[in-house]
Amino acid sequence: MNAQKRYEIFSRLREHNPNPTTELDWSTPFELLTAVLLSAQATDVGVNKATARLFPVANTPQAILDLGLDALKEHIKTIGLYNTKAENLLKTCRILVERHGGEVPDTRAELEALPGVGRKTANVILNTAFGQPTMAVDTHIFRVSNRTRIAPGKNVVEVEQKLLRHVPKEFLHDAHHWLILHGRYTCVARRPRCGSCVIEDLCEYKEKVDI
Repeated sequence: MNAQKRYEIFSRLREHNPNPTTELDWSTPFELLTAVLLSAQATDVGVNKATARLFPVANTPQAILDLGLDALKEHIKTIGLYNTKAENLLKTCRILVERHGGEVPDTRAELEALPGVGRKTANVILNTAFGQPTMAVDTHIFRVSNRTRIAPGKNVVEVEQKLLRHVPKEFLHDAHHWLILHGRYTCVARRPRCGSCVIEDLCEYKEKVDI
Protein backbone atom coordinates (compact mmCIF):
# COMPACT_ATOMS: atom_id res chain seq x y z
CA MET A 1 0.00 0.00 0.00
CA ASN A 2 1.36 3.41 -0.95
CA ALA A 3 1.48 6.60 1.09
CA GLN A 4 -1.22 8.35 -0.94
CA LYS A 5 -3.71 5.57 -0.30
CA ARG A 6 -2.93 5.53 3.43
CA TYR A 7 -3.46 9.28 3.57
CA GLU A 8 -6.85 8.96 1.91
CA ILE A 9 -7.87 6.13 4.25
CA PHE A 10 -7.18 8.17 7.36
CA SER A 11 -8.72 11.28 5.79
CA ARG A 12 -11.97 9.38 5.34
CA LEU A 13 -11.86 7.87 8.82
CA ARG A 14 -11.37 11.37 10.23
CA GLU A 15 -14.20 12.79 8.13
CA HIS A 16 -16.47 9.98 9.32
CA ASN A 17 -15.46 10.41 13.01
CA PRO A 18 -13.60 13.69 13.67
CA ASN A 19 -13.10 13.16 17.43
CA PRO A 20 -12.59 9.45 18.13
CA THR A 21 -11.88 8.26 21.65
CA THR A 22 -12.00 5.19 23.84
CA GLU A 23 -15.39 3.73 24.71
CA LEU A 24 -14.27 3.28 28.31
CA ASP A 25 -15.67 5.85 30.74
CA TRP A 26 -12.99 7.87 32.55
CA SER A 27 -12.25 11.39 33.76
CA THR A 28 -8.69 11.13 35.15
CA PRO A 29 -5.56 9.21 34.10
CA PHE A 30 -6.01 6.93 37.12
CA GLU A 31 -9.62 6.15 36.19
CA LEU A 32 -8.46 5.31 32.65
CA LEU A 33 -5.66 3.11 33.97
CA THR A 34 -8.12 1.31 36.23
CA ALA A 35 -10.61 0.79 33.41
CA VAL A 36 -7.94 -0.54 31.04
CA LEU A 37 -6.59 -2.91 33.72
CA LEU A 38 -10.13 -4.26 34.19
CA SER A 39 -10.79 -4.57 30.45
CA ALA A 40 -8.72 -7.68 29.68
CA GLN A 41 -11.06 -10.34 28.30
CA ALA A 42 -14.03 -8.10 29.11
CA THR A 43 -16.19 -5.74 27.05
CA ASP A 44 -16.03 -1.98 27.44
CA VAL A 45 -19.73 -2.03 28.32
CA GLY A 46 -19.08 -4.52 31.13
CA VAL A 47 -16.13 -2.50 32.44
CA ASN A 48 -18.17 0.71 32.38
CA LYS A 49 -20.90 -0.93 34.45
CA ALA A 50 -18.33 -1.98 37.05
CA THR A 51 -16.52 1.36 37.19
CA ALA A 52 -19.87 3.16 37.48
CA ARG A 53 -20.19 1.35 40.81
CA LEU A 54 -16.53 1.67 41.82
CA PHE A 55 -15.54 5.23 40.93
CA PRO A 56 -18.16 7.06 43.03
CA VAL A 57 -16.78 5.14 46.03
CA ALA A 58 -13.07 5.08 45.16
CA ASN A 59 -11.38 6.72 42.16
CA THR A 60 -7.87 7.43 43.48
CA PRO A 61 -5.05 5.03 44.39
CA GLN A 62 -5.33 5.86 48.09
CA ALA A 63 -9.13 5.49 48.09
CA ILE A 64 -8.88 2.03 46.53
CA LEU A 65 -6.20 1.03 49.05
CA ASP A 66 -8.53 2.23 51.82
CA LEU A 67 -11.37 0.24 50.26
CA GLY A 68 -9.41 -2.99 50.60
CA LEU A 69 -9.30 -6.18 48.57
CA ASP A 70 -12.64 -7.75 49.57
CA ALA A 71 -14.66 -4.59 48.98
CA LEU A 72 -12.86 -3.96 45.69
CA LYS A 73 -13.72 -7.46 44.50
CA GLU A 74 -17.35 -6.87 45.43
CA HIS A 75 -17.49 -3.78 43.22
CA ILE A 76 -15.92 -5.45 40.16
CA LYS A 77 -17.14 -9.04 40.53
CA THR A 78 -19.26 -8.83 37.36
CA ILE A 79 -16.04 -8.73 35.29
CA GLY A 80 -14.14 -11.85 34.27
CA LEU A 81 -10.92 -12.62 36.15
CA TYR A 82 -11.95 -10.11 38.81
CA ASN A 83 -9.92 -11.79 41.57
CA THR A 84 -6.61 -11.38 39.73
CA LYS A 85 -7.55 -7.93 38.46
CA ALA A 86 -8.41 -6.74 41.98
CA GLU A 87 -5.06 -7.97 43.31
CA ASN A 88 -3.13 -6.30 40.48
CA LEU A 89 -5.04 -3.06 40.89
CA LEU A 90 -4.27 -2.95 44.62
CA LYS A 91 -0.58 -3.61 43.97
CA THR A 92 -0.58 -0.88 41.32
CA CYS A 93 -2.27 1.56 43.71
CA ARG A 94 0.35 0.85 46.36
CA ILE A 95 3.18 1.58 43.90
CA LEU A 96 1.48 4.75 42.68
CA VAL A 97 1.13 6.04 46.24
CA GLU A 98 4.61 5.01 47.38
CA ARG A 99 6.64 5.92 44.28
CA HIS A 100 4.62 8.43 42.25
CA GLY A 101 2.77 10.57 44.77
CA GLY A 102 -0.54 8.96 43.87
CA GLU A 103 -0.24 10.06 40.21
CA VAL A 104 -0.13 7.94 37.06
CA PRO A 105 3.33 8.27 35.43
CA ASP A 106 3.59 9.40 31.82
CA THR A 107 6.53 7.29 30.66
CA ARG A 108 6.42 3.83 29.16
CA ALA A 109 9.06 2.37 31.49
CA GLU A 110 7.26 3.52 34.64
CA LEU A 111 3.88 2.36 33.37
CA GLU A 112 5.15 -1.07 32.34
CA ALA A 113 6.66 -1.49 35.81
CA LEU A 114 3.12 -1.52 37.25
CA PRO A 115 1.45 -4.92 37.89
CA GLY A 116 -0.79 -5.98 35.03
CA VAL A 117 0.44 -3.21 32.71
CA GLY A 118 1.99 -4.42 29.47
CA ARG A 119 2.97 -2.64 26.29
CA LYS A 120 -0.58 -2.33 24.95
CA THR A 121 -1.99 -0.89 28.20
CA ALA A 122 0.92 1.53 28.48
CA ASN A 123 0.27 2.70 24.92
CA VAL A 124 -3.41 3.30 25.67
CA ILE A 125 -2.56 5.44 28.71
CA LEU A 126 0.19 7.37 26.93
CA ASN A 127 -2.05 8.09 23.95
CA THR A 128 -5.46 8.68 25.53
CA ALA A 129 -4.53 10.24 28.88
CA PHE A 130 -1.35 12.07 27.90
CA GLY A 131 -1.77 12.75 24.18
CA GLN A 132 1.35 10.93 23.05
CA PRO A 133 1.39 9.46 19.50
CA THR A 134 1.49 5.79 20.48
CA MET A 135 -0.25 2.82 18.88
CA ALA A 136 -1.91 0.27 21.17
CA VAL A 137 -2.29 -2.74 18.87
CA ASP A 138 -5.12 -4.99 20.03
CA THR A 139 -6.87 -7.77 18.09
CA HIS A 140 -8.97 -5.23 16.15
CA ILE A 141 -6.03 -3.09 15.04
CA PHE A 142 -3.96 -6.18 14.22
CA ARG A 143 -6.77 -7.53 12.03
CA VAL A 144 -7.56 -4.24 10.28
CA SER A 145 -3.88 -3.47 9.63
CA ASN A 146 -3.28 -6.86 8.05
CA ARG A 147 -6.58 -7.20 6.22
CA THR A 148 -6.50 -3.73 4.62
CA ARG A 149 -2.69 -3.93 4.17
CA ILE A 150 -2.27 -0.54 5.88
CA ALA A 151 0.48 -2.06 8.02
CA PRO A 152 0.76 -5.84 7.65
CA GLY A 153 2.81 -7.70 10.24
CA LYS A 154 3.24 -11.13 11.82
CA ASN A 155 2.92 -9.88 15.40
CA VAL A 156 1.58 -6.88 17.31
CA VAL A 157 4.98 -5.23 17.75
CA GLU A 158 5.69 -5.40 14.02
CA VAL A 159 2.26 -3.92 13.24
CA GLU A 160 2.78 -1.21 15.86
CA GLN A 161 6.15 -0.23 14.41
CA LYS A 162 4.82 -0.16 10.84
CA LEU A 163 1.84 1.98 11.86
CA LEU A 164 4.10 4.46 13.65
CA ARG A 165 6.29 4.57 10.54
CA HIS A 166 3.57 4.79 7.88
CA VAL A 167 0.59 6.63 9.37
CA PRO A 168 0.83 10.30 8.28
CA LYS A 169 1.84 12.49 11.23
CA GLU A 170 -1.35 14.55 11.26
CA PHE A 171 -3.39 11.39 11.90
CA LEU A 172 -1.05 9.67 14.35
CA HIS A 173 -2.68 10.77 17.59
CA ASP A 174 -6.15 9.47 16.66
CA ALA A 175 -5.21 6.55 14.37
CA HIS A 176 -5.31 4.02 17.22
CA HIS A 177 -8.96 4.91 18.00
CA TRP A 178 -10.08 4.98 14.37
CA LEU A 179 -8.62 1.54 13.71
CA ILE A 180 -10.11 -0.01 16.87
CA LEU A 181 -13.57 1.36 16.12
CA HIS A 182 -13.31 0.31 12.48
CA GLY A 183 -12.40 -3.22 13.53
CA ARG A 184 -15.07 -3.35 16.22
CA TYR A 185 -18.00 -2.21 14.08
CA THR A 186 -17.14 -2.54 10.36
CA CYS A 187 -14.10 -4.71 9.66
CA VAL A 188 -15.32 -7.38 12.06
CA ALA A 189 -13.57 -10.71 12.42
CA ARG A 190 -15.89 -13.30 10.91
CA ARG A 191 -17.69 -11.41 8.17
CA PRO A 192 -16.45 -7.87 7.47
CA ARG A 193 -19.15 -5.37 6.53
CA CYS A 194 -17.43 -4.28 3.33
CA GLY A 195 -20.65 -2.93 1.77
CA SER A 196 -20.93 -0.25 4.45
CA CYS A 197 -17.20 0.49 4.75
CA VAL A 198 -16.06 4.06 4.04
CA ILE A 199 -12.65 2.85 2.84
CA GLU A 200 -13.82 -0.22 0.89
CA ASP A 201 -12.45 1.03 -2.44
CA LEU A 202 -9.04 1.72 -0.88
CA CYS A 203 -8.78 -1.52 1.10
CA GLU A 204 -6.55 -4.24 -0.40
CA TYR A 205 -8.38 -7.19 1.19
CA LYS A 206 -8.88 -9.80 -1.52
CA GLU A 207 -11.98 -11.51 -0.08
CA LYS A 208 -14.38 -8.61 0.32
CA VAL A 209 -17.94 -9.34 1.39
CA ASP A 210 -20.76 -7.15 0.09
CA ILE A 211 -22.81 -6.62 3.27
